Amino acid sequence: GEFCIRGNMVFKGYLNNPDSGDLAVWHPNGYIKIKDRAKDIIISGGENNSSLEVESILYRHPAVLEAAVVAQPDEQWSMCVCVPQAQRESPCAFVSLKHGVRSNKEEILLSYRQHLPKFMVPKSIVILTALDKTATGKIQKQVLCSKARALGSVK
Repeated sequence: GEFCIRGNMVFKGYLNNPDSGDLAVWHPNGYIKIKDRAKDIIISGGENNSSLEVESILYRHPAVLEAAVVAQPDEQWSMCVCVPQAQRESPCAFVSLKHGVRSNKEEILLSYRQHLPKFMVPKSIVILTALDKTATGKIQKQVLCSKARALGSVK
């Protein structure tokens, strides 16, 4: 569920947003694991995909330097009337490769298929020279979301 905190040493919220937007799991041993930002969850055919989980598999690949996973419209789910509009998407991965290392989309997809259930495997992989970042070096997922939409619907 959504991670909510309170206390006298905790800030009140983000600018114009009192909620953290973080999704977490509370384990029986008392540890809390942040799973993802609520806005970054990809809902594909009713399954919730954590972009962070998919990205963590990408970072295991020896050729991958940077990775980000965002939602891309999916034609398969668009035909399904029973699936709400917000859930008609699939994961789309954007990666940049380490200098001097060669790889291709099929090789990267193979590593995904070995470690993730089918619904979490990105249907599109885009290899870029570098991912768009903020001045502080954070990957700009909003920019990548726009690029994923510009790619059109997954066939």
